[in-house]
Amino acid sequence: MGWDIGGAHLKAALAEDDRVVKVWQKVTPIWKDFESLEAAVDLIDEEAGPVDRHAITMTGEVADVFTSRRQGVEKIARVMGERLSGDIRLYGGAAGFLSLGDARSNVFDIASANWHASAQHAARHIEEALFMDMGSTTTDLVPIADGKVHASKGHTDRDRLASGELVYQGYTRTALMAVAREVPFVGRTIPVMNEFFATMADVQRVIGTLDEADDLHAAADSGDKSLEGSRRRIARMIGMDTADARDGAWEWLAHAFAEAQVRAIHDAALKVLSREEITDEAPLVVAGAGRPVLKRLASRLDRGVVDFSDLIDCPSDLRDAIGRAAPASALSVLANEADS
Repeated sequence: MGWDIGGAHLKAALAEDDRVVKVWQKVTPIWKDFESLEAAVDLIDEEAGPVDRHAITMTGEVADVFTSRRQGVEKIARVMGERLSGDIRLYGGAAGFLSLGDARSNVFDIASANWHASAQHAARHIEEALFMDMGSTTTDLVPIADGKVHASKGHTDRDRLASGELVYQGYTRTALMAVAREVPFVGRTIPVMNEFFATMADVQRVIGTLDEADDLHAAADSGDKSLEGSRRRIARMIGMDTADARDGAWEWLAHAFAEAQVRAIHDAALKVLSREEITDEAPLVVAGAGRPVLKRLASRLDRGVVDFSDLIDCPSDLRDAIGRAAPASALSVLANEADS
């Protein structure tokens, strides 16, 4: 079983003989309700039945419920050790699989290493690529060359932010005030309010690209997740109500936010690609809920696309779920390979 413990979602994948046979995704906002994680782990563990080995990665240690990332790694590791049985390993990125007892001495290898698991799996199946995973809040960009992960020298969030390999732009949960400072609207440019009125889920819904299975958290106003509700929230970002303009105007406004987000990720991709570690022919391997956005980006970069699920042996009806849960799926296979 591979486990990917985020601050907002828990994802898990069960593999049998390197074939992923089941995937789970649960809402676990541990910054306000840590018990939601414990309950979700118990439920998944019960549904999975006996499991020989567990491999765990995390990003939830950055949640502000913890006073430090060290405290977060240690608590999450302790909780998982208390709730699971069998062989339990923590994934430490380039450091490989570690024991629960290694959590304290390897905090910065373990913290936020889920991107490495997905990229490492991809590197075992494709010689060169730019691996990209766009989740609900962030996007990872990792070069793969000569069948190896070519991440920047530093693997911490700080280092990855500086190198362009980590971008805080996500498919659904990113607040629109973090996407653009100003937007075009009916022929004028209007500043965007610094208020948590709407998210990218509203944008994706209005432009028609949202799969509702990717929007599991409450809307910014805790209101209805309808087309009209999303238009209302987006309109508020520029100090207006939906009655102030026609429906088409709000769709164009949503497209403006979507474009601003793609440009931010595009800039990061150009920064990573400028290191010339991969050739112009290398494709994008895309993962995460935001695969539709990443496919648009691939077109701009004039590169081919490989879906991460194509690199995983699985039933066809699990492909979307595996795309959303790439690190957990990768870990479930990597853990088996490590012990074979």
